[in-house]
Amino acid sequence: MARTFTAAVHQEDDWYVARCLEIEVASQGETVDEALTNLREAVEAYLEEAENPEIETTPLVTSFQAGRAA
Repeated sequence: MARTFTAAVHQEDDWYVARCLEIEVASQGETVDEALTNLREAVEAYLEEAENPEIETTPLVTSFQAGRAA
């Protein structure tokens, strides 16, 4: 059964790091697409190996602004 997961991606030096927000799995790649492909493979491997994987509810992901008032 296919399931949709959420990824957060950030850049560290020359690498992109992709982290799944529902389970504790992360991966990296030289491009965003490569990082996401590697994350997908890592999540699939985790789900195949784990007997009772803990899958968190998908968090609400949003943005906001912060800073000093002018």
